[in-house]
Amino acid sequence: MRYYGSVYRPPSEAYSLIVQVTYGCSHNTCAFCSMYKEKRFAIRPLEEVLEDFRIARRTYARVGRVFLADGDALVRKANELYTILDTIRELFPECERVTSYASPASIRIRTEEELRTLRDKGLTMVYMGLESGCDDVLKRMRKGHLSAEIVEMGQKVRRCGMALSVTAITGLGGPELLERHAIETAEAFNAMNPEYIGMLTLMVEPETPLYDWVKDGSFRLLTQPQVLRETRLLMEHLDSPGSVFRMNHASNYLVLKGTLNQDKEAMLRTIDAAEHDLSRLRPEEWRGL
Repeated sequence: MRYYGSVYRPPSEAYSLIVQVTYGCSHNTCAFCSMYKEKRFAIRPLEEVLEDFRIARRTYARVGRVFLADGDALVRKANELYTILDTIRELFPECERVTSYASPASIRIRTEEELRTLRDKGLTMVYMGLESGCDDVLKRMRKGHLSAEIVEMGQKVRRCGMALSVTAITGLGGPELLERHAIETAEAFNAMNPEYIGMLTLMVEPETPLYDWVKDGSFRLLTQPQVLRETRLLMEHLDSPGSVFRMNHASNYLVLKGTLNQDKEAMLRTIDAAEHDLSRLRPEEWRGL
């Protein structure tokens, strides 16, 4: 396949056919993010996109899943997205699902009729970054949207019949906003009630504003006990029946898996056990837990 620059995808798309329908990210100013920095956002020529799918059909005996990259495929014109999805359905009748990243901005420009048509043509799920439900965190991290708008766009996706996977980042508010970040993020998840909730733990990437803030001391990272405290606060306030919860990214100190709300108490017990084990260690041993 032909890729321009680094290609990013959600962990669950590891075995998907990945085709770039746009290049880069249409926002690309989040203070914590180092993705897509080597390329400007652009719409990839439609014929190139379709040719990649034809190449894939000649190359692979079976394609069960397709992920439309890069960071914001939904900004393409609706009729071009329809053509892409029609081509996937024609070339890969065995394909079980098509997914993409989506931003609040790209969801907003799509009418509900367009979103329902995209769903009917095979775009079954989108991945959206909430990052935090706390507006002060979102403003500082230059997300470009406040919590209410992100929640509104998540609700729009669900109303139009698409599955929704939403991620947030533990530690993004630092110690000062720990409680608000945890509680208000849980409230945002509850309001969207997405099919999937994913929690990452903040990783500071070089050549980002956040990296500079950590270096100059204007942003403090959470300690591991604080991460567990924030995680517990989040879990205590989650009320999103049916949402599959995953905290099993490489960035996470603690692995949590379950379905809300039925597995909530079991996940809280797992956090309690981790906090107990951590309390018996010296600080230099924390990350080895």
